[in-house]
Amino acid sequence: MGHHHHGHHHGHSHGHSANKKALLLSFLLISTFMVIEVIGGLLTNSLALLADAGHMLSDAASLGLSFFALKLGEKAASHSKTFGYKRFEIIAAAINGMTLILISLFILVEAVQRFSNPPEIQSTGMLIISVIGLVVNIIAAWILMSGDKEDNLNVRSAFLHVIGDMLGSVGAITAALLMIFFGWGWADPVASLIVAVLISISGYRVTKDSFHILMEGTPHHIQLNEVKATLGKIEHVEEVHDLHIWSITSGVFMLSCHLSINEKGLHDQVLEQAQKVLHDDFGIEHSTLQVERYDIGCPNPHLGCN
Repeated sequence: MGHHHHGHHHGHSHGHSANKKALLLSFLLISTFMVIEVIGGLLTNSLALLADAGHMLSDAASLGLSFFALKLGEKAASHSKTFGYKRFEIIAAAINGMTLILISLFILVEAVQRFSNPPEIQSTGMLIISVIGLVVNIIAAWILMSGDKEDNLNVRSAFLHVIGDMLGSVGAITAALLMIFFGWGWADPVASLIVAVLISISGYRVTKDSFHILMEGTPHHIQLNEVKATLGKIEHVEEVHDLHIWSITSGVFMLSCHLSINEKGLHDQVLEQAQKVLHDDFGIEHSTLQVERYDIGCPNPHLGCN
C-alpha cells in the first residue's frame, strides 16, 4: 500500500493572499452596491433593477463564499476532519446555486405579471443607478483580474459571475433608455426576464457541479478509462481494478486503486512509477495505491476486483 502527495509551494502563498485580497475587495464593493440597487429598484419601481440586484446578490454570495472557503480551507485538518474544511466550499456552492434558481423563479413570476399590468417606472433614476452598477462591475472585474484566476476555480467562477452581472447592468441601461425615449414600459420586464434566465443558467451550473463533487463523481476533465489504460501500460502491471477518482473540493483530486503485478515486478518501483504518471499526466497529487501479486489473485472478491 502506498500513499503519495506531491508538494506545490512555489509562489502559492503569494497567489493565495492575492486571491483573498481580490475576493474580499470585490465582495465589499458588490455587496455595498447591491444594497443601493435594491433601494433604487424599490424607489423607482424597476423590476430590471431588482433583478440585477438579485444577480448581484448571487455575485456577493459567490465572492463571499469563495473568500470564506479560502479562509476556512486554511484551518488545519484534525482527527475528526482529516481533510480539514475544504469541502465546505462545495456545500456552500450548492446552497448558492439553489438560491439563484429560487431568485430567478421569483423574477420570472413578477415579470409575467408586469406584462399584463405595467406599473409606473421612474426611468431616469433607473438609468442613473444601472450606469453606476455597470461601473461597479467593471471595477470588480478589474480587481478579480489581479487575482490568480487561471489556476483558482474559485476566483475564475467569481470573475464569470461579475461578467454576467455586467450584462445585467447593460440590460437595465437599455431598458431605461427605451422607456425614456420611446415610452416602452414593457422594456423593464423584458430586461428582467433576460437577467432571470442568466441567473437560472448560472444557478443550474453551480448546483449541478457541486452535486457532482458531493456525490464523489469523477472530475469532468479526467477520463477514468484513460487513467486505467495508462496505469495498465506500466511495466509488470497485469491488471488495474477497484479504481476510484473523486474531488474533495475544486482542484483537489483523490485516487485509490489496486494494481496487480507479475512475479518480475518490484512493489516500490511500480508504486513510484504509478504515482509519477498520475501526477505528471493527470494532475492527481493524492493517490493511495495497493500493489498486489497477480498470481495470488484478488485479496477480497467482495470488493469486485474486475
